[in-house]
Amino acid sequence: MSFIDKLKFNGDGLIPAIIQEEGTGRVLMMAWMNADSIADTLKTGKTHFWSRSRQKYWMKGESSGHTQEVKDFAYDCDGDTLLIQVAQEGAACHKGYKSCFFTSVKDDESEITEKRLFDPDEVYGKK
Repeated sequence: MSFIDKLKFNGDGLIPAIIQEEGTGRVLMMAWMNADSIADTLKTGKTHFWSRSRQKYWMKGESSGHTQEVKDFAYDCDGDTLLIQVAQEGAACHKGYKSCFFTSVKDDESEITEKRLFDPDEVYGKK
């Protein structure tokens, strides 16, 4: 029995994955994985996910070239959340920031707290 069979997926066959930068511990993003994306991530050493909004399987960086090299793959004590430490190439966020968590809230006001690394329109095209 593979460890994948021991994980607790939701009703859609998905499990949340927290993606963390190796060395700094900074959370770069959270995404959903299914059994296939877990297997491919471990096989290739690059992160693969399931997009709930697009209903599509994808590899991080397939459009932007900003890939994630897996350094450690772990799951929590309940088997219902993954933690993947990566070496991030470029930006993790599709909006052009290093982390998807680039907006901080202070005194009920939001503020962008990091520099944008690329313009998404130039990488993905205008929508």
